[in-house]
Amino acid sequence: MIQSFREQFNASFSPEKYNAFLKDIATDFDFAPTFRIAETPFFIPEDLKNQIQKGCEEVISFIKRSDFKTLTQRSIDLNTAVPNEDSHSQFLAIDFGVCEENGKCVPKLIEIQGFPSVFNFQFHLFQKFVNFYPFLKDTTPYLNGFDETSFLELLKKVVLKNHKPEEVVLLEIEPEKQNTKIDFYYCKKDLGIPVICVTEVIKEGKKLFYSNEGGKKIQIKRIYNRVIFDELDLRKDLKLAFSFEEELEVEWAGHPNWYTRISKFILPFLSGPYFIESKLLSEIHKIPTDLENYVLKPLFSFSGSGVKFHVTRQDIDEVKEKDLYLLQKKVHYAPVIQAPEGKVKVEVRILALWPEEDESPTLVANLARLSRGEMVGVKFNKDKDWVGGSIGLFQK
Repeated sequence: MIQSFREQFNASFSPEKYNAFLKDIATDFDFAPTFRIAETPFFIPEDLKNQIQKGCEEVISFIKRSDFKTLTQRSIDLNTAVPNEDSHSQFLAIDFGVCEENGKCVPKLIEIQGFPSVFNFQFHLFQKFVNFYPFLKDTTPYLNGFDETSFLELLKKVVLKNHKPEEVVLLEIEPEKQNTKIDFYYCKKDLGIPVICVTEVIKEGKKLFYSNEGGKKIQIKRIYNRVIFDELDLRKDLKLAFSFEEELEVEWAGHPNWYTRISKFILPFLSGPYFIESKLLSEIHKIPTDLENYVLKPLFSFSGSGVKFHVTRQDIDEVKEKDLYLLQKKVHYAPVIQAPEGKVKVEVRILALWPEEDESPTLVANLARLSRGEMVGVKFNKDKDWVGGSIGLFQK
């Protein structure tokens, strides 16, 4: 949308350069990411940037309310409660769709997570883009005056706190099989922490340990949590030596409860120009007759599972627990990215870090997801080009 950068990028682009760009990413760990990386960044103009930041500020203002934990306690009661919850999340991922409203582009909040995203991969993705398109050095993916050095410093502070890297683990379910494992590789490289499967954790009393590559047993003092309970609950085959629900002598970089509290659960509480009308089914006394303008979403689901994009009255009638589903007004994504053929829609995820001693989170970076389909997601973009994961760039 910054026309000068769009024209310069498209003039410099070629399929051969794109393939070389992908090969360069794969060379770092002899591994090609399993998700599609888009051909282009998203060039974000100042007015849209300001609107996105304003939307983030309003979300954060709600999360900082003194009664926030009371308002969201039911989300914990309905899910797995993990002891020793801290005062706030250390991570926020705030997703905005770039939409069209009254003929103008406006960001609309699609989802929010109190959970880490691909912080390390985005750090390196920007570097890769600049390597192949040197003029992008005049852009930045960072917010609030951050650069590559200060971003990485703050990420280390949040993840490691005051511990040695070997005492902090990135915890996941079979990390080698996860779609985001390229981020784990970069995290290990950048932060020096090991990546551990939940089945590799050793428990002795209330303490947790792992065996390092040399076979030495190391106490886990802090967990950089990447485990999604939706997935863990389905994996009855996994044998864990510990339970997330028991008292343990361990700190959390991203306490699991925040994934549940800061989620679609809070969408009905938010109203304003950057938010979408969202209501619990249990709170709707009259079902809209124009259901083609709505999306049905479970409050607690991972990676879009259970979402009904083409809603029928039967879909609503079949929902047994109506306080666990949202009926959300559809928004119209604006095709704002000019590809060689046609235009592309986009979502921007703002990444925030919140050190434990800070009063407020800090917006630091972003990722972008490009789409030609009805929704942003793999199944809506199969066999299409100029779609997939990318990064938003602002003019310096």
